[in-house]
Amino acid sequence: MKQYLRGLRLGFPIGLGYLSVSFTFGIMAVSLGFSWYQAVLISMLTLTSAGQLAGIQVMVNPGQYIAMLISQLTINMRYSFMSVSLSQKVSPKFKGIKRWLLGFFITDEIFAVASQENDVEPKLFLGLSTAPWIGWTLGTLLGSLIGNILPEIVMCSLCIAIYGMFLAIVIPPAKKSKPILIVIAITAVLNCILYYVPYLRDIPSGISISICAITASLIGAFLFPIESEEIENE
Repeated sequence: MKQYLRGLRLGFPIGLGYLSVSFTFGIMAVSLGFSWYQAVLISMLTLTSAGQLAGIQVMVNPGQYIAMLISQLTINMRYSFMSVSLSQKVSPKFKGIKRWLLGFFITDEIFAVASQENDVEPKLFLGLSTAPWIGWTLGTLLGSLIGNILPEIVMCSLCIAIYGMFLAIVIPPAKKSKPILIVIAITAVLNCILYYVPYLRDIPSGISISICAITASLIGAFLFPIESEEIENE
């Protein structure tokens, strides 16, 4: 029980952050035509901010299943790498269905906190994941319900907040690393091209996200390769 409570304490700040961000997701989902319970179910069963944002954009245009598949694979692939990395630090008790839970609850913030532990116990990880999951679901519920009564101009304004979360993620490392800044700039330029250039702007949003992410990553890997010695030192 002590391990669970400790994890709960570590995850509480993450849950508070998720509460505000998912509030915006709930508003955005309702503005696109989803009902409040559909938005809540999406947050309960996926727990992926960028994936959900891209997913609902594709879902409002029925039939784009390939676009949905490609965009979700591209966006959420990082969670697979995080799970593999964290699995090297879990205790022997972390096996069977407990590893499934690790894969489901893993997010950028949960991974960052859990990776600081020398030995990740199942109860610790469950406690660490509880507040973020509740915060993300509750925030979506509140946002989707309030979104039904707020003026449209207010809903559109609040929808910008979810992009603020992504800026908060990329700006700090970009200030410290020139290669990261360049890769971000390349991604922004590619996105503008796919959004404004005739014919290219007809590409589904999910495919556009994947093209920008993969292309910018490949260019970054080619221009700024990391030697194996550097990785080992880190």
